[in-house]
Amino acid sequence: MKALILVGGFGTRLRPLTLSVPKPLVDFGNKPMILHQIEALKEVGVTEVVLAINYQPEVMLNFLKDFESKLGIKITCSQETEPLGTAGPLALARDKLVDGSGDPFFVLNSDVISEYPFAELIEFHRAHGGEATIMVTKVDEPSKYGVVVMEEGTGKVERFVEKPKAFVGNKINAGIYLLNPSVLDRIELKPTSIEKEVFPRIAADEALFAMVLPGFWMDIGQPRDYITGLRLYLDSLRKKAPARLASGAHVLGNVLVHETAVIGEGCLIGPDVAVGPGCVVEAGVRLSRCTVMRGARVKQHSCVSSSIIGWHSTVGKWARVENMTILGEDVHVCDEIYSNGGVVLPHKEIKSSILKPEIVM
Repeated sequence: MKALILVGGFGTRLRPLTLSVPKPLVDFGNKPMILHQIEALKEVGVTEVVLAINYQPEVMLNFLKDFESKLGIKITCSQETEPLGTAGPLALARDKLVDGSGDPFFVLNSDVISEYPFAELIEFHRAHGGEATIMVTKVDEPSKYGVVVMEEGTGKVERFVEKPKAFVGNKINAGIYLLNPSVLDRIELKPTSIEKEVFPRIAADEALFAMVLPGFWMDIGQPRDYITGLRLYLDSLRKKAPARLASGAHVLGNVLVHETAVIGEGCLIGPDVAVGPGCVVEAGVRLSRCTVMRGARVKQHSCVSSSIIGWHSTVGKWARVENMTILGEDVHVCDEIYSNGGVVLPHKEIKSSILKPEIVM
């Protein structure tokens, strides 16, 4: 089987992290976002992954070459010269996706993190015999999204309602699809939306079905949702693979610490923290609801909460970093500095406190 991952553009909502690497390569739970998806696809027998991309394909491919051999899966790029929306890239990658076998192929949004129940999705798709299956997830505030109205028993999709004013349902498109090759005959090579143009037409032909996603779901394309997504992901690890989480007197709740990271004496870490490879957390540090990425150092007696510490950055002694502070790559926060929601671009030294949320160039 094959899969197409919609990587798309510049990842502006996750800047300053995406100023250093394309968004799918930003670490999440101590490995690049896109790797969570590729590993799950490999598990259900996908042999080739095509990345639909319009930005820095060489950076992506150079990086993923290592994983090709490790995972034993073919990874190629389909590069857009102009943005083609969410359906156009399928037409562009048609030759890579269709091999004459008639097998359905996966399409995924690269920002989506979940438990990826692909085996159940394949089973459901084969059973209903329709042309396309979309995964849907239940949300508390459906008015912010496009809602999928479906038959409860069969999962047949009746219609889509964009940002409904009155309640029509609470299930939204989760950005994970399984499509028969015939769907490609419905898509022209031009900027097209799969959600607004292609799926409604398939639904009108009564050939579109939806499966409710079990477990958690999050679009982690922006910082606040990234931090929420980390909590959900670690919750899921606690249920499925608790041995991968850290334990000990210094750990509170769910914490993921890479085996090459060093944690000093008298720290308190958690809940909902990921500490990446090669990180150093010195003595007496307090970390909660945050990610510390590869090669970063958090110095003695500092406190980091609800923040993202980018690659190879430093948080000084007795510093306090909180309220969705995001440090880009190689940012150095001096001793005794306070950051309240500072968004700091790469290669910067912070010598005075950031008292209210602002971007620091």
